[in-house]
Amino acid sequence: MTGRRPFVAANWKMHLLRADAAVYCRVLRGDLAAQSSAEGPRVVIFPSFPLLPVVAEELRGSSVALGGQDLHAEDKGAHTGDVSGAQLADAGCAWALCGHSERRRDHAEPDELVGRKAAAALRNGLSPLVCVGETREERKSGTTFAVLERQLRAGLSAVSGGGAGGGGRYAVAYEPVWAIGTGETATPETAQEAHRFLRGLLGEITPDAAAVSILYGGSVTPENAASLSAQPDIDGFLVGGASLDPQKFLAIIRASG
Repeated sequence: MTGRRPFVAANWKMHLLRADAAVYCRVLRGDLAAQSSAEGPRVVIFPSFPLLPVVAEELRGSSVALGGQDLHAEDKGAHTGDVSGAQLADAGCAWALCGHSERRRDHAEPDELVGRKAAAALRNGLSPLVCVGETREERKSGTTFAVLERQLRAGLSAVSGGGAGGGGRYAVAYEPVWAIGTGETATPETAQEAHRFLRGLLGEITPDAAAVSILYGGSVTPENAASLSAQPDIDGFLVGGASLDPQKFLAIIRASG
C-alpha cells in the first residue's frame, strides 16, 4: 500500500434501526478513541438514508467519516424517492457510493449513469467511491478485464485527466460480484491481479493514480483481511455483512492497519 493510507468502509446496506446504529457507533467510537488513530486506517460508514442523522450525531467529533449509499445524478428536481448530493452533504456526508453492484443489479444502473453520479458527488463536495466488478459469468468467459475497464472509464469520466482535483477526492472499490454475500472470497492473488490491472488503468485516466485508494469488497472477514491487506495494490476494504457487527468491523480495521 505504498504511500497510501489504509481505508476501511462499512456498507450497512438495508440493515439496522436507529437504536442499533446508535449503539454500534458508540462501540466503534470508543474503541477507535482508545487507539492511536492519527496514522490508523481511514474509516467511513455508509448507513441507509434514514440512519444518517443518528450516525452523524453519534460520530460527531470523531475521525470516522459518513457516506451515502447512493445519490441522484441531478442536484435537485422532481425525483421521488431519490436523494441529491447537496442533501447528502447537508446531512454531514463526506462520501457517496456510486455504482455498487446491487444498484447495478437491482436498478439496472448503466455505466454512464454511474459516471454522472460520480460527477454529481464531486460537484457537491462529496468524494465518490466508485464500485466496479465482474459477475461469475463474465469471469468464466474471460472478460473480467474488459468489464473492469468499461466500468472504471465510465465511472471516472468526471475525473479524467485529473481535472477534479486529485486522488484524495475519490476512491475505487473492486467488488467481484460472485464473491459478494456468498462467503466465497477471491484469493489474495486473484484480488491483487484485478487491483494491479485497475492501478495501471488509473494511470491512463488520471495523473493521480498512485494516490487513489483501491478497496476490495467481497465477503471480507476478520479472518481474511490481513492476507488481503498484504497485497501491494489492495488499500483496504468495502465491508458488507461483517460490518454489521462492530467487533468484526473493528477487527478488520485493525488487520488493515
